[in-house]
Amino acid sequence: VQLQASGGGLVQPGGSLRLSCAASGSIFSISDMGWYRQAPGKQHELVAAITSGGSTNYADSVKGRFTISRDNTKNTVYLQMSSLKPEDTAVYYCNAEIRTGWRTPFYVHWGQGTLVTVSS
Repeated sequence: VQLQASGGGLVQPGGSLRLSCAASGSIFSISDMGWYRQAPGKQHELVAAITSGGSTNYADSVKGRFTISRDNTKNTVYLQMSSLKPEDTAVYYCNAEIRTGWRTPFYVHWGQGTLVTVSS
């Protein structure tokens, strides 16, 4: 199983970016999916998460600005980021709870990270 994240880059303050993360491989089902980030000198933190049923959870710092969504037919999770601020600069990682068979437990898999830089 692999998670491939994409969509990072350089954006000016106030701008928008959309991150994508596609899961591939031997996938039976996917439970929760999410995005985390780690800024230089700071701890890894949850940005947003979404359940298989579509319930969402956001860090207070991104509420109202970021939207997480998923396409279960494509095993893909998205993070639409708007009104970006310099403090949103970080490496963003996706993760997903995946099981590869109906008798196997869910394991957490991580993407490789994509850098988002918010700067003028």
